[in-house]
Amino acid sequence: MSDTTTLHVDLGSRSYPIHIGTGLLDKSPLFTDHLPARRVLVVTNETVAPHYLDRVLDSLGDREAHSVVLPDGERFKSLETAMRVYDSLIEHRFDRGSAIVALGGGVIGDLAGFVAATWQRGVRYLQVPTTLLAQVDSSVGGKTAVNHPGGKNMIGAFHQPRCVVADMDTLDTLPDRELRAGLAEVIKYGLIRDAGFLDWLEANMAALLARDKPALAEAVQRSCRHKAAVVAEDELEAGQRALLNLGHTFGHAIETHTGYGAWLHGEAVAAGMVMAGWMSMHQGWLSEADFQRLERLLSAAGLPVAPPEMTGQRFRELMAVDKKVQDGRLRLVLLRALGDAVVTDAFDPAALQATLAHYCAHAD
Repeated sequence: MSDTTTLHVDLGSRSYPIHIGTGLLDKSPLFTDHLPARRVLVVTNETVAPHYLDRVLDSLGDREAHSVVLPDGERFKSLETAMRVYDSLIEHRFDRGSAIVALGGGVIGDLAGFVAATWQRGVRYLQVPTTLLAQVDSSVGGKTAVNHPGGKNMIGAFHQPRCVVADMDTLDTLPDRELRAGLAEVIKYGLIRDAGFLDWLEANMAALLARDKPALAEAVQRSCRHKAAVVAEDELEAGQRALLNLGHTFGHAIETHTGYGAWLHGEAVAAGMVMAGWMSMHQGWLSEADFQRLERLLSAAGLPVAPPEMTGQRFRELMAVDKKVQDGRLRLVLLRALGDAVVTDAFDPAALQATLAHYCAHAD
C-alpha cells in the first residue's frame, strides 16, 4: 500500500475525503487544510489520549487548540457526557467559526459529531477514528448521536465531517476484542453488497486477526469504498442506506438489554446478523449452505453467533422502538443471498417468531 490512499464521499458541496494510511496523525496538512478555524477542540477519551492526543495537538499547528478527555465506554455516550463538551466550548468561548476534532472510536465520533451538529446550530468537525469499527463504519457518513436509556442512538443528527483521517497505526494499540468487534462491520459489507469480498475475508481472516498491516489496510479501504458509495446514493437513509443496518435491529436490542458496553457494538451486530441470516433462511431466501458460511465466517473472526439470554418478548419490546420502524411497522434488513440484502416490512411474521423461538429461551 502507498503511504496514503484517499477516497471521496461525493455529496456535492458537503463532499469530503477519507485518508487511509500510516503515520497520518503527524501530517499536519491533513488537519489544517480542512480546518480554517482558529479555535479547535479535540474530543477524546482516557484510553486514547495518552497514545495520540499530543500528536494531534501538534498537527493542529498554530491553531488555538484545547482538549476535553472523557471517560471511555458506550455507557458514556449520553447527553450528560455531551454537556461536558458543551461546557468546555463555553469555557473557551468557541463560536460558530470554531471546529471540533473527534479522536477515538465510535462513541467519541458519534458524541463529538453530535456536539458539532448542535453547537450554535452546527460547526465544522473532523473524524480521526482509532478503532477498526470506527474506521470502516461510524466515522464515514455523518451519522451522529447519543444514546437514551430506552434505545441506542435515539438522539442524533446527520452532520457530515470535513475530513476523515484513518491512521492504521492507531490499530496497534487496539485491544483484540475491539479488533474482532470491528471485523463484524467489515464482514457486513460483504454480506449486503459484495460476495467477492466474503471470499477475500475467508482467505485473509488469519492475517487480519494477526494485525497484518496490508490486510487491514485492504479491509479498511474496501469497506470505506462501500460505505462512501452507499452514503453518496442515500445520505439521509431514505432508502438504500438502511441496508447498512444488517443485524442492527437485533443488535441494538441486545445492547440496550444487556446495558450499554456489556456487549461491544460489533459483537451485538454479529449476533444480530446471524439472527437476520437465520430468519432469511426461514423465509426461503438464503440457502442453508450460505447461512452456515455466514455463521462460520463470523465465528472465525472470534465473534458471537448467538444472542445473550433474552426472551422473545424483550426482543420485540426493544425492536418496536427501532429507528427503522415506520408507521408502526417493523422493517428489517434481510438477505436474499450473500451479497444481496433488502430492507423490508413484508417479511413473514412466522419467520420472525421462528427466529426468536430458535434463539431465545422463551419466544413468547
